[in-house]
Amino acid sequence: MIHIVFQQADIEVLEKAIDLDKSLEGRIEIIRDDYAVGPIDNIYETEGYQQRRQWIKNLLDQSPYNSDQLMDMVDDRMAVHELKKDLNENPTEEVWIWMGQNQHDVCGYYWLVSQLQEFQGRVVVLYLNNLPFINEKGQIFYPTSLHEIQPKEFLKAKKLNRKVTLSEFEVDPDEWRKLCEENAMIRILEGGKKIDGRKDDFYDQEILKNLPGDFQKGSKVMGAILSKMKIKTGDVFLLWRMRQLAAEGKIEISGDMSKGWKDFELKSALPNTENKTMEENTI
Repeated sequence: MIHIVFQQADIEVLEKAIDLDKSLEGRIEIIRDDYAVGPIDNIYETEGYQQRRQWIKNLLDQSPYNSDQLMDMVDDRMAVHELKKDLNENPTEEVWIWMGQNQHDVCGYYWLVSQLQEFQGRVVVLYLNNLPFINEKGQIFYPTSLHEIQPKEFLKAKKLNRKVTLSEFEVDPDEWRKLCEENAMIRILEGGKKIDGRKDDFYDQEILKNLPGDFQKGSKVMGAILSKMKIKTGDVFLLWRMRQLAAEGKIEISGDMSKGWKDFELKSALPNTENKTMEENTI
């Protein structure tokens, strides 16, 4: 079998689960792009694909990350090409798609499964949707991402595996096609596999209400924002929104965001009363 995950942190925990249960033996592949944000219009055509690649590169160029290195790493089209080649060459091979209850995984699933229709009957999905698990303290919790689950708990999770149905191979690509045509900048998970589009500024209040009143290092500010966000997204996307908010005079940025996390500082440019009002409105 070939396992598919959508987040880097998921790989390690799934590897540990395989060590515990050899019936899960198989290689792990990752779909790296975050299809929950950014342009997806004509995503399967060369023009749409290149438009998205350029959008990602523009964001990375203005972040602390090495854009050339990361762009080389993110080549999901090649990953799918190799996956389909393996499935064609090995008629008994199955693909197991693992996803947690978050828009990153679900949008990745939609993008991927829309390209695997010819392999109906050999594509398995494990969607850990609103299911309880036991954490390291022995407490029940509801994970939103795979890497939050203990490896031994994956042995329970594997029982949830089921083949993607013929109906899903018809309905899910249609749903994804509608989202591509809508081409919203942000997509969030409403429940189940229901994805809805949102405007560019969807995360702005989360950013603004968690900004300090005094300058603090970019790494510290970003860590605080990400730890408090209920609906997660990536730090590169949030940096892009921070630059937009700075252009609107709502954030002050000191230093160069493109150099390193310790090379720039951030603080709110809004009066305390306005920040407090924004926080109250989001409770």
